[in-house]
Amino acid sequence: MVKPRFGQHFLIDQAVAQREVAAAGLTKEDIVLEIGPGKGIITALLAEQAKQVIAIEIDTHLVEELRKKIPENVTLICQDALTVDFDCLPRFTKIVSNLPFQISSPIMFKFLQSSFSIAVLIFQKDFAERLVASPGSKDYSRLTVGVSYKARCRILEMVPRDCFSPPPKVDSAVVELIPYKTPRFLVKDEPFFFELTKQLFNHRRKKIRYTIRSLYRDIEDLPFLDQRVEQLTPEQIGQLSDKLYEHL
Repeated sequence: MVKPRFGQHFLIDQAVAQREVAAAGLTKEDIVLEIGPGKGIITALLAEQAKQVIAIEIDTHLVEELRKKIPENVTLICQDALTVDFDCLPRFTKIVSNLPFQISSPIMFKFLQSSFSIAVLIFQKDFAERLVASPGSKDYSRLTVGVSYKARCRILEMVPRDCFSPPPKVDSAVVELIPYKTPRFLVKDEPFFFELTKQLFNHRRKKIRYTIRSLYRDIEDLPFLDQRVEQLTPEQIGQLSDKLYEHL
């Protein structure tokens, strides 16, 4: 039985699953993390090609069903992925998942705090487009900035809604995420950079000077004060963060 509160839309298209797994370039040395294995269509393919699969599933009924058929190299964890301490798991090298839609943003930021070589993930189409949006576009967001700071991201293919059961209201996309060895640009204080980015995008239509004034104080010798955050590149937001950090 599908449980809507878990955002369950099970992938049923074997060809899509095969292409997603192939994009990860698995070897018998890889330990793969999968969030939301569902009925196991991706899990089975991962188990064939990887050394070990760590699958985290919140639905106890699905876990019971999966335990009846998963191979020995799959470790199944029944827990909310957002509460799992990834540092306590075996050191995974890659991530492959059809993610529950309602946790897309928090799980993405959680992934970016981990160490891995590649992630191949299925998201809702609109979320995927936010990941790769350009400055000035309607989809450009805090998410775009945070992801582009940490990783290279691209959409591999669109997935029609009828490839899932039950079908979601919108199409999906397969996304490739490859972390940089070091961030794309340097900032003086990373938590401050992320918090400032969040606050600025909470007021994306305001000129930056007014948002800064409401959060801190009226500081004139900062760059980009008469622009809106949606017009700035991630690097420019980093420059603004560093200059503001020096004043505090």
